[in-house]
Amino acid sequence: MAEIKPIIGCNGTPGSNSIPHAARQNMCGFAVNALPLAVLIAIFAIAASAVWWAGSHLPRYVVGLSDKTGLGQGFAGMLVLGGITSLPELATATTAAAIGAPLLALNDVLGSAAFNILLLAVADMLLGPHPLTSVVAKPVTLIQGVLGMMVLGLVIAAITYGESQLFGLAGLGSTLVFGSAVAAIWIADRSERRPMWLVVNQPDLALAAEAEHSDISWHQILLGLNMLAAIILIAGGVLATSATMIAQQTGLGGSVMGFLFVSAATSLPELSAITGAIRNQRYELAIGEVFGSNLFNIAFIFVIDLVSPGPPVLGLAGPFEAMAALLALLMSGVFVLGLIERRDRTILRMGVDSIAVLLVYGIGLALLLTIA
Repeated sequence: MAEIKPIIGCNGTPGSNSIPHAARQNMCGFAVNALPLAVLIAIFAIAASAVWWAGSHLPRYVVGLSDKTGLGQGFAGMLVLGGITSLPELATATTAAAIGAPLLALNDVLGSAAFNILLLAVADMLLGPHPLTSVVAKPVTLIQGVLGMMVLGLVIAAITYGESQLFGLAGLGSTLVFGSAVAAIWIADRSERRPMWLVVNQPDLALAAEAEHSDISWHQILLGLNMLAAIILIAGGVLATSATMIAQQTGLGGSVMGFLFVSAATSLPELSAITGAIRNQRYELAIGEVFGSNLFNIAFIFVIDLVSPGPPVLGLAGPFEAMAALLALLMSGVFVLGLIERRDRTILRMGVDSIAVLLVYGIGLALLLTIA
């Protein structure tokens, strides 16, 4: 087998031709050329189908859990649906960090944070005559979005200020980010239980009210959630691994590979869950799922630090990672502004805020490719 030039070293740095190909395979945990590209694409497609099927069935069980426990749909979407659909990111991040590629793991979670907001904009087209942000009327969704932006701001601050090791386990910045994400979930729960205000004259309020109650049993809820979570975890891991190998064989750089390709693959559960929730008029569940999934994804930076054998990952990060976090923050801000304004106007079956999110993502991606 001819020696190939590595795209990225296992520690997240550019590879060196001085390292033999076989040694690089052992260091990184898998052989890049072990399987033909066509076989990898087939594996990717099968895993994607499994993840899509499981994600599309999740909202039904989460709504049932919300009804039986008294959790609001926004908080249930953030905590349960967001947590389950984040399992592929967790599997990918821990695997990449364990084999010595922490920057790949970091760019995966940051890319997923931006990509999830993009998916929400795309899913807006399913709603039809009203923008998604005009039919969501509870303050908890606004609070979730703002909290996510604040946690992303901490990530940017840790990257730009510098990172230091804490007790030899993880970075100080990643520890603060993790603690802030946990605090954000607690604050969102409190705001769900104690709403401060209520929107009047909400479009499609009656339609959404018709879908409030579920007759699913506790046994079905627990069995369904566990089965679907297992499918998403296993198939999501296969999906992310095959996506990584496809990206390496096609010659993408490590930062772009993690941010764009692997993050898109691991965001498939979010896409199927969002579309399933919107089709069943569970609008708050859809938005809560995105904001919640992003909080979980950012919290995984702490897990990356714990698993990675090298220095703190935020200390290794540079302008590309800071820009990636900033892009996710700006896209979240656009949707929060849309939730506040609640403009009932669509363009190409999408709200003005969704159009703005698409533009921001496109510009941000162009800048990231320039940096890479």
